[in-house]
Amino acid sequence: MNNSADSLAISLAAINPAILALIGGAIAAMIVLLVFLLFRSGNLRREQNEEAAIRSAEADARMAELLKIQAEMQGRISTMAEVFGTRQAELNQAINQRLDGMSQRVSHTITEQTKSTHDNLQKLQERLAVIDAAQNNIQTLAKDVVGLQAILSNKQTRGAFGQSRMETIVADGLPMGAYAFQQTLSNGSRPDCTGKMPNGAPPLVIDAKFPLEAWNAIRDAGGSDAGKAASQQFRRDMEIHIRDISEKYLIQGETQDTAFMFVPSESIFAEIHENFEAIIQKAHRSRIVIVSPSLLMLSIQVIQAVLKDQRMRAQAHVIQGEVVNLMDDLGRLDERVRKLQGHFAMAQKDVDMIVTSADKLTKRGAKIEALEFETAADGAKPERDAQPAAKSVESRTGLLKLRVVDEE
Repeated sequence: MNNSADSLAISLAAINPAILALIGGAIAAMIVLLVFLLFRSGNLRREQNEEAAIRSAEADARMAELLKIQAEMQGRISTMAEVFGTRQAELNQAINQRLDGMSQRVSHTITEQTKSTHDNLQKLQERLAVIDAAQNNIQTLAKDVVGLQAILSNKQTRGAFGQSRMETIVADGLPMGAYAFQQTLSNGSRPDCTGKMPNGAPPLVIDAKFPLEAWNAIRDAGGSDAGKAASQQFRRDMEIHIRDISEKYLIQGETQDTAFMFVPSESIFAEIHENFEAIIQKAHRSRIVIVSPSLLMLSIQVIQAVLKDQRMRAQAHVIQGEVVNLMDDLGRLDERVRKLQGHFAMAQKDVDMIVTSADKLTKRGAKIEALEFETAADGAKPERDAQPAAKSVESRTGLLKLRVVDEE
């Protein structure tokens, strides 16, 4: 045991200086490292303190800036509050004014609408009054239509109705003496109207007795069989009436070889031409012309024009004589105008000569004014030169007056 301890002590003693040197170096290195670390930690703390100071300064600056901005914001907010208050007051005033204006306009519009409504109601009342009057007229017209139906249902009164319409058209279209109503012919028949024709030609006969019973039967027929029967009856009545007109009123040398059968309704006339072509052909073969009120009026106008042309031809010699006299007067007027033209030409010539003399006098006067005279005796010479020109003007003026007196 002691031997081992001794050997250990010897070995320790042998390695102690090297270890000590290593340990001392390590300690020295540790001390240097510790000093370096302490120095670096000091620098770091100083840098941190400096950064903390800088950050604190920046934070203070930012805080001051924020406070400044806050103050500015508070000032701006107060300014904006004042502006908003002013604008709100102005807006309230403008809104109040607009509301007042709108209320006035609304009240004015309501007043106008009330007035317009009152006027429209008044006009409506007037129109209702007119409608009531028209309704009364319609009722009166309905009574008249009923009366007209009663008239048309009676043959004699119906004939008088057609006769009155025909007489009205003829009397309106032809002058007095160019027509006659109910004139008796040589065979004893009395046509409704005879119209005078030009150049001494026989008169034209117009009949106004239209068979209306069969036509009313056609209108009143409900079924097809009844309608056919009524149409056949109407066709027979028309043929009989056409034959009666041809036999009674077409007299050779006394009346025209053509007569008019007057239909007092345009609609009946159109229905006859559309649905009863055989009757139209029968009338043409018998020299009977079926006429409506408009066609009769047109025919009367043609007759009136022909009569007027006849009267113009009858007065042609008188017109020709008046034209001859007019041509003589025109020849005398042309001769007198030519004489007057010659007098005016001579007077114009004299006036031109007077104007020429006046121009000469004006030129001589200008020459005299351009000269400078030393004595008054020298200035008397141009006056002697001007006297003959003045006498010439007076003599020509006298001649002109004499010519004007001769012309008068």
